[in-house]
Amino acid sequence: MAEVSYKDLSVNGLWKNNPAIVQLLGLCPLLAVTGSVVNAIGLGLATIMVLVISNTSVSLIRNVVSDAVRLPTFVMIIAAAVTCIELLMQAFTYELFQILGIFLPLITTNCVILGRADGFAAKNSVGPALYDGFAMGMGFAAVLIVLGGMRELAGTGALFANMDLLFGPVAADWKLVVLPNYEPFLLAILPPGAFIFTGLIIVLKNLIDSMIKKRQDALKERPIKGSKRVRVTGAVS
Repeated sequence: MAEVSYKDLSVNGLWKNNPAIVQLLGLCPLLAVTGSVVNAIGLGLATIMVLVISNTSVSLIRNVVSDAVRLPTFVMIIAAAVTCIELLMQAFTYELFQILGIFLPLITTNCVILGRADGFAAKNSVGPALYDGFAMGMGFAAVLIVLGGMRELAGTGALFANMDLLFGPVAADWKLVVLPNYEPFLLAILPPGAFIFTGLIIVLKNLIDSMIKKRQDALKERPIKGSKRVRVTGAVS
């Protein structure tokens, strides 16, 4: 098997193969709970932890599980990891746990997690599998947080409200009022706003990719300094 590049895993997870805006997986929680930054961070952290635990566990047992029970085993591992995360959130961030609601247990059916377990962790050693889970989780969480920030700012004119739900009393004063006397824009924090802002993020990524590709093509076409063009006329035998 070819050697796994951690750099490639990072670039794929965070940008080139981002599960949220490239593969378009896990859109249900992505669109449902990103009405604020704190919700996005909570779900993002939970997803990262589940991805890391499931990828690592699947890699450890990849040589002892038969193909007949492979997928059911992976689902059981993911469900166990999600249950552990739910219990931790019930113990330490109960109000945020209630806000996220059904979308926490639905992480079990998130195609991002099962896809990485079956498509990568089951074929690679523990180190690369763990890092792949972390990189993909970070890419997914980054989109959640950006989307949550855009929707919260557009909807309320402020950022980082209710951060104490996740970080405790120390974060009670973290709210940043960016637009004073702002008239709330309800559409931004409702489901239609999630679709609109997700589309804008995808458009922005595609524009950046297009500019990068044009720059790379221009560099390839640029003549090498010191080289000479040779004009050939007549037939060449």
